Amino acid sequence: MTMKHLFNRSILLTAAVSLLLGCADLDEKPVGLLAPESLFRTSKDVETAIFGAYGWMATERLYGRQFVSALMLRSDMEDIGDRGTPAERQQVNDFNMDDNNNMVNQFWPVWYQVISGTNAAIFGAQSLNLPENTSNPLIAEARFIRAFAYFHLVQVFGDIPYIDYFISNPESVKSISKTPAATVYASIIADLEFAKQWLPDKQPSEVRSRATKGTAASYLASVHLTMGQYQKAYTEAKWVIDNKDKFGYALEADFQTLFKAPQAPNMKEHIFDIDFLGQKWGEGGANDDIMAPMTGVRGGDAPRSGWSVIVPSLKVYSTWDSRDYRKEVSFEDSLLIGGKLVPYTEFPNTKRPHIAKYARFAGNSNSEGRYSDHNYAAMRYAEILLIAAEASVEVNGPNAEALGYINQIRARARNWAGKQVTFPEDVKAGPAKEAMIDLILEERRLELAFEYKRWYDIKRRNLGEKVFKGTASLEPHENFNAARDYLMPLPRVELQVNPNLAPQNPGY
Repeated sequence: MTMKHLFNRSILLTAAVSLLLGCADLDEKPVGLLAPESLFRTSKDVETAIFGAYGWMATERLYGRQFVSALMLRSDMEDIGDRGTPAERQQVNDFNMDDNNNMVNQFWPVWYQVISGTNAAIFGAQSLNLPENTSNPLIAEARFIRAFAYFHLVQVFGDIPYIDYFISNPESVKSISKTPAATVYASIIADLEFAKQWLPDKQPSEVRSRATKGTAASYLASVHLTMGQYQKAYTEAKWVIDNKDKFGYALEADFQTLFKAPQAPNMKEHIFDIDFLGQKWGEGGANDDIMAPMTGVRGGDAPRSGWSVIVPSLKVYSTWDSRDYRKEVSFEDSLLIGGKLVPYTEFPNTKRPHIAKYARFAGNSNSEGRYSDHNYAAMRYAEILLIAAEASVEVNGPNAEALGYINQIRARARNWAGKQVTFPEDVKAGPAKEAMIDLILEERRLELAFEYKRWYDIKRRNLGEKVFKGTASLEPHENFNAARDYLMPLPRVELQVNPNLAPQNPGY
């Protein structure tokens, strides 16, 4: 039985231990279940809590729509298409959000549900007094999920409440205060290092929706890169690359395969994915994937019709060399409408090319692509190659090893659905360090387009003034304010319930 099939029964346990920070919206609060002895009796109960934490990520409020939509709209790659969409999305995109933004209100508490589930699992494993070789792999998996959740939260909000213990008294969270971001990062690294030590090389059936040693090391590389700790980022990324055969990692031959549902649960390029099950959904937005309709073309013929909410600015499309197969895979620039294939200039709602990565091949889904079969790659092997390249150049300057990593990705891009082409060419030696870093960031922008990575790159490289105000801006926002906009506001309701979370992030 795969992990996603276990979600419906594990979500009940997770709900029992998922205490939100002041804005719980569960209709029932089974406080009586919070006694540890009634929750955890065997290692299977711990595993169930872990599966529940994974399951909360495959919900509408996180990877199904709200959280990942916010990451997309914040970047210079995705814009609002249909301006009839709710105001909270326009506020995130236009850098004029306030502290009551409903996108934040939706995803903030669910990340803490994920964290609460992992803390419960860790407590449960420790309380059973199991042999180390039984308990530590379970604890390691829970600690990986916790690190994954906090890594997103700290990048989006900065200083945040950090909870790493089982909560048996809901009232106790009402007095918790914020933890400095640097301390949160240190805790993330500690969790990932433990996970790297104790997780297996492969999970059963090699599923990529559960963490392994390679997953933990890959996220250590990403965390260190984010913190500017380039030697450590390089060391971790190189370790993953050197052990790729042991973990079963490689680039898929055809770029389109990565975005064609249903994907194999052990796709070799996926290092960690969020696994949705087609045409299945449950309470609390469980398994409800809405990214295909959010990015699809409004007014297209079924089964390709969408809502035109998240649509790239025209310049994102027009500046991308049309010889690049990744552009073909990433965009929908023509569509059947009324039985006729029309170009984007005739799209009925938003006359711009749309994102194709999620809507084109949504697999077993409804007529809009909702409830898709996608396994969304939160981390894939191509990104590890680019992390290794960037960190290597930062440490050693331009070098042949970094060029080799970039050129592996470009070689794959030259496979145009089985036909070998000559573009993009290999990068040749010669660029200076700064130019090489710019080249790698540009390669990330294209290779990982619309995959929720670009905003984090803008933030960690302090590129906001350049990409939103510069002459080459793909999506101009003259009101971008670096003192305010690299962080989102903490939800107003959280500060009202718990004044200890003050102060609010600057500018809100």
